[in-house]
Amino acid sequence: MVVEGLRKRYGSSGSEAVKGIDFRVRQGEIFGLLGPNGAGKTTTIGVITTRVRPTGGRVLVDGLDVTTDQVAVKLRLAVVPQRPNLDRSLSALENLTFHAAYFGFSRRARRERALELLEQVGLQGRENDRVDQYSGGMAQRLIIARALIHRPQILILDEPTTGLDPQSRLFLWDTMRDLQAQGTTLILTTHDMAEADQLCERIAIVDHGEVIALDTPRGLRRLLPSERGVEVVVVAQGDAGAPGAAGPAGGTAGPAGDPAPSGDDPATAIGRVPGVERADVVSAAEGRTTVRAYGAVEAGDLVAGLAAAGLRLVELRQLEGSLEDVFVHLTGRELR
Repeated sequence: MVVEGLRKRYGSSGSEAVKGIDFRVRQGEIFGLLGPNGAGKTTTIGVITTRVRPTGGRVLVDGLDVTTDQVAVKLRLAVVPQRPNLDRSLSALENLTFHAAYFGFSRRARRERALELLEQVGLQGRENDRVDQYSGGMAQRLIIARALIHRPQILILDEPTTGLDPQSRLFLWDTMRDLQAQGTTLILTTHDMAEADQLCERIAIVDHGEVIALDTPRGLRRLLPSERGVEVVVVAQGDAGAPGAAGPAGGTAGPAGDPAPSGDDPATAIGRVPGVERADVVSAAEGRTTVRAYGAVEAGDLVAGLAAAGLRLVELRQLEGSLEDVFVHLTGRELR
């Protein structure tokens, strides 16, 4: 899929919801489209699915223009909506066979395809139950099965796990990975940053109608300020990690300019290191104390501060921010 210079203005003098969005989705990848409410995601998805006509730019699905080849485009993609829109008075099997009829399946082929998909999403044995007897997770799985009836090349999932219990969410994650392994391209919109981090190979963050960042989850985390902090493991000087060797653990300390006096506990000692804004003990066992230090921490200052307190640095790693940290860093904290 190719999205080039996509623009959409509502009304002759209305606001421009999309202001020149560009991105490409590779065959067989799970691509995340993230953004705050009102950022332009829904309009972009509307254009991709032929429901919204763009003001400018173009969108190509398998080389087909969404404005001039709408029927062919619709055969190549499917949408899993955020809100269930099944006929709850019908059984799961009836929902699927009726949907298959829209795509020209024969009566026999409809049933075979429906039963195949019900097994794929774990609903075998419940095909004759009415949908109003289904849990939220079961209904969402049925919606995915319905979207897959015509074997689309691209599946668009709009916040598919909202409101689901952990077991249902994990099942849908596995289903998405299975679909990707079969060659299906997936476009995921979600407000669950952990979900995007787990599933997406690349993510576009949209705000105010523009793509403000596009990279892998790991690449996006590199956009955070580097002075976030470190996690260290310390022991008492001259000790390999015997129980109690690192001294008492606990507490939170703030920055100060004076060197740490000998005998300070690890959190206090590290809190005295220049540049450290806060130091918290994470764990303490068998003489090894793990501390997280937040701020612009220099390794040399850290080692010197620990030595002055009679402590030795055993391990050090840079703390890495989450995808949610990136999202807030790029789009701000203001409610939309």
